[in-house]
Amino acid sequence: MLEEKGLEASVARHKANHLKLAAGLSELGLELAVAKAWRLTQLNSVLIPDGMYDATVRGRLLNEFDLEVGAGLGELAGKQWRIGLMGSSSNDVNINRCLRAFESVLR
Repeated sequence: MLEEKGLEASVARHKANHLKLAAGLSELGLELAVAKAWRLTQLNSVLIPDGMYDATVRGRLLNEFDLEVGAGLGELAGKQWRIGLMGSSSNDVNINRCLRAFESVLR
């Protein structure tokens, strides 16, 4: 895919999709954990709001929407979710699906 589309196009696609996901998460009241200057477009770390239970939310996302969201690791366990936007999975369909699932679960 990278060879076919080119490196510049791939970088631009990942950046645009990251910005779309970040904006959508913000509209849902979720905040990215990393300052803009340090964010990776392929891996989005989201702060878990107070009162939300990490495993409960991730379990519902998986069971109700077949959406797997990573847990925080080490000292970030229970404090962050990790949402990957890598390769061919970095697309509008998956971003919209992710945002709709979060919107439903966070209600």
